[in-house]
Amino acid sequence: MTLLKGNYLINKFKQIVGEGILYFTNRIVNHIPFHFVRLGFYRSFLKFDIGLDSAVFMGTWFDTKSNFKLGNNSVINQNCRLDNRGGIIIGDNVSISAEVCILTADHDLQNAEFAGRTRPVTIEDYVFLGTRAMILPGVTLGKGSAVAAGAVVTKNVPPFTIVAGVPAKPIGIRQADLQYHISYRRLFW
Repeated sequence: MTLLKGNYLINKFKQIVGEGILYFTNRIVNHIPFHFVRLGFYRSFLKFDIGLDSAVFMGTWFDTKSNFKLGNNSVINQNCRLDNRGGIIIGDNVSISAEVCILTADHDLQNAEFAGRTRPVTIEDYVFLGTRAMILPGVTLGKGSAVAAGAVVTKNVPPFTIVAGVPAKPIGIRQADLQYHISYRRLFW
């Protein structure tokens, strides 16, 4: 009985510490106006893998520690919601506009217990996401694809395809020889 109580208390303590770190991250750290402080915190305390010359602007909200990888020369603009419980992998030279929402967790509406589930989101190199786009769990955005502002992506997007609408549907194709390097780091963002 004592061993069970001890394990319970240890698990409760770990939960409180974990929740405390997320609260501190989303209420304090994400408002600090210096990239090097925020990125250092994300790398050290949340164990995020963040590439060289990438930026995570102020106001970005995360749902858990770890389960997040951001490639080189990529930018996440202000006030994005990144539900990384199921895992988010973002490639190189990706531009994510303001107020984008990426979800990796939901509930199974057909389950009698309303069971929660997680599915990872993968965003390959040279992807562009417009302002207030929403990416749903389990989606892969192929290399060079683009998502229009306000679109809701419910299915995988093939490479170099431009999608728009609710739900998002193909509306065009991007050129395949993309070679740009994103560099949006600002001192006070």
